[in-house]
Amino acid sequence: MVADLSQLVKAYDVRGVVPDQWDEPLAELFGAAFVQVTDADAIVIGHDMRPSSPGLAGAFARGAQARGADVTLIGLCSTDQLYYASGILGVPGAMFTASHNPAQYNGIKMCRAGAAPVGQDTGLAEIRTLVEQWSEHGAPAPAATKGAFAERDTLTDYAAHLLGLVDLTSIRPLKVVVDAGNGMGGHTVPTVFEGLPLDVVPMYFELDGTFPNHEANPLDPANIVDLQARVLAEGADLGLAFDGDADRCFVVDERGAGVSPSAVTALVAERELARNGGKGTVIHNLITSWSVPEVIRENGGTPVRTRVGHSFIKAEMAEHGAIFGGEHSAHYYFRDFWNADTGMLAALHVLAALGGQDGTLSALLTSYDRYTGSGEINSTVADQADRLAAIRAAYADREDVTFDELDGLTVATADWWFNVRASNTEPLLRLNAEARDEATMAAVRDAALALIRA
Repeated sequence: MVADLSQLVKAYDVRGVVPDQWDEPLAELFGAAFVQVTDADAIVIGHDMRPSSPGLAGAFARGAQARGADVTLIGLCSTDQLYYASGILGVPGAMFTASHNPAQYNGIKMCRAGAAPVGQDTGLAEIRTLVEQWSEHGAPAPAATKGAFAERDTLTDYAAHLLGLVDLTSIRPLKVVVDAGNGMGGHTVPTVFEGLPLDVVPMYFELDGTFPNHEANPLDPANIVDLQARVLAEGADLGLAFDGDADRCFVVDERGAGVSPSAVTALVAERELARNGGKGTVIHNLITSWSVPEVIRENGGTPVRTRVGHSFIKAEMAEHGAIFGGEHSAHYYFRDFWNADTGMLAALHVLAALGGQDGTLSALLTSYDRYTGSGEINSTVADQADRLAAIRAAYADREDVTFDELDGLTVATADWWFNVRASNTEPLLRLNAEARDEATMAAVRDAALALIRA
């Protein structure tokens, strides 16, 4: 029976419910297909704390070994720790995680050597085809020589690499509340922060893939309520929240207010440009704030605007030799981290910037957070193309309006902009709006939503 992978293989990764949509025998086929498509003679594998992760990772390893590839298993790790291992070892990698999804889900994030992405256009479609064929007709004949197996701990080296990119030795003492959401931040933060002048207040550091306290998705405001309250109760300087696989980091200021990922992008861009002599290209997607390209230009850099999605960011990073890239979703990409995303490195930059001066985080961020944004608002629609056409028609006669179709439809004037783009996987339109003041943003947002939901 051929496996139905239509709901399992996504644009950038594999993700689905275990065992309903996939299981260890299927994971073994994915391991074999991964080796064949990447032509790898050695790979590295890591996994998160979900109950199904060790078994799925082991099955993937068996499939890879059967195709003749040597396997290095680094065990429990964050996704960016797996990218570190792929980069430093120079081999393709596979990370078993479903990131912020509920406990019954699991998935695989795959990369080529040097943490280069594997997505639909860079190998994932071919992997899916092979797995479908083999699930119907049987696994391919094993290689003449089975690959070797080794285990390796990379956590200490990963931490040292990150700390070599940000100088925190002379910062003032800071009190920071960290919500790991029972995810892999509970594994990485103690080692990365060890010895730094930080008073760390841990929340939910126990590794528990059933997520007993809240979903490990800090972009949902409901999931940072505990962190916000604790920051205020502790009188902390800031709070940090990591998602399930700890590749994304969300920041809360000393008032308990969430910090826009665009403001973090602008702050880190300024610091990375300073590290590179005030020169360099910085990538940002089209729904980050106007603040981001402004700060980049003010600090001597060249902003490059791209579509939403990590495969587009990573492609532009490579093409332009960019030093840094940031997304509204709290993914942050660094040239000195193999163009891969690491929320931990972004968090270290925020700590260094705050600890390098005497003011509060909210005061520090005023120069990076200059406009008012709506955040992302999703609407279920029956006909996405029809609604986009209606929006364009509604603004077509206005001389002060410009249109852009880099990703969905962006409508802009000198004082505001909004973008509407379709989901790739659901019947949704996603709206993001920004303006120079709250009242204008609200009016623009509401007018766009009325057209979307008409």
